[in-house]
Amino acid sequence: MSTVETLVGRIGWHELVTPNVEQAKEFYGKLLGWETEVFKPGEVDYTVINVNGRGHGGFLPSEQAGGAPPHWLAYVYVENAADIAKRAKSAGGSVMNGPMDIPEVGTIVVIGDPQGAVIAAISGTPDSDMPVPEGVFVWDELSTSDVEAAKSFYESLFGWTAEDTDMAGMGTYTIFQRGERQIAGAMHTMPGDPSPPHWQTYISVDDVDGTTAKARELGATVYVEPTDIPGMGRFSVIADPTGAVVGLYHSSS
Repeated sequence: MSTVETLVGRIGWHELVTPNVEQAKEFYGKLLGWETEVFKPGEVDYTVINVNGRGHGGFLPSEQAGGAPPHWLAYVYVENAADIAKRAKSAGGSVMNGPMDIPEVGTIVVIGDPQGAVIAAISGTPDSDMPVPEGVFVWDELSTSDVEAAKSFYESLFGWTAEDTDMAGMGTYTIFQRGERQIAGAMHTMPGDPSPPHWQTYISVDDVDGTTAKARELGATVYVEPTDIPGMGRFSVIADPTGAVVGLYHSSS
């Protein structure tokens, strides 16, 4: 099996769609120490997030995403993004953008699942012979109105299988897997949560409480105060000053 094949089905890039890239750069730089560089300045002008000298994600101006509201977007490595677009439509989803070929990057497509949650796929990347960057964006979680429908859709789209876990009083939590590797999670939208189905990204931090407090000082809104997940870790949920929602997480293991 080639390295390219081992990447298929894994989430390997995260992109912040934001109306204010400069504000986002300043916020995440001060909060997490992220550095940035511009990919192909004067031509593409894409802002890459660098941590420890390696790209983990990027910032995309909202106007380049059709005026989409601020959000974090996860990208799944696939063999053929155009084929993913066809599969998504056949399975009841929608194609929101693409397939679009980006020179020296690959082919991307942005998909809406049947419940409305948005995720992206990318194929043919020049970095496909390198491991997926890990340690910064540590988890992606689907909040949905129909977990069973989501299981079927993402299995048909990415070949993910699903395993349900009892979260000891917090309901059932679904783990998406590709082979033996855990890829992402899913859960039914919590009662009283007015947000539509969506994917949420989690960023690894050493101190959830301290980072959450600092985020608030830097202009973020805290939606979920630091909370323990028994036997797993501690998390919070914030909206950055540009309006994008993201989780902060520290593993207890």
